[in-house]
Amino acid sequence: MTPFTLGASALSAIPRSSLTTLRASLVRDLGDGFAAVLQEAGYAGGESVLAAMQQWCAANGLAAPESLPYAQFQQAAARFFTETGWGTVTLEPLGDTAVAFDSADWAESDPAAAMPYPSCYFSAGMLADVFGRVAGEALGCLEVECRSNGAARCRFLLASPAVVAHVYQRLTEGVGYTDALAELA
Repeated sequence: MTPFTLGASALSAIPRSSLTTLRASLVRDLGDGFAAVLQEAGYAGGESVLAAMQQWCAANGLAAPESLPYAQFQQAAARFFTETGWGTVTLEPLGDTAVAFDSADWAESDPAAAMPYPSCYFSAGMLADVFGRVAGEALGCLEVECRSNGAARCRFLLASPAVVAHVYQRLTEGVGYTDALAELA
């Protein structure tokens, strides 16, 4: 395993405390508008994160993420996000419609934030762009469990924009995300 070097990528380190303070400041100053700001910023970084993942794969003797078989990509992505400081990650297919991206120690989350809903919006934007680029088509990302609002883990759903829209709509109607996904099976 080759250690990841930030200096050789388009990434830079930011302390977790800075990321959580940024979110808290945006919530204070923008109210619910904070979500769009963070999601847009995360999405803007997706291309650089994918470039770093490509460098990481090459340094570890792997093909480009876009060329890896799904099982190998799943393992590589989990290792990449773990080794670059985002948190310990697992990926799990949820039927044929979505993939769960889970972390019990995700960097953007703040268990002390006591948010009323999942709120890792920077990550949702970034993950949508990174995984969409790997898939070669637009993907949506919706956080459905979050340590910042009391869950044991952060769980992001990666799926087509139509699936994400359906799940989001059903969540607003009080239906759980697993039930919403089951409706699409």
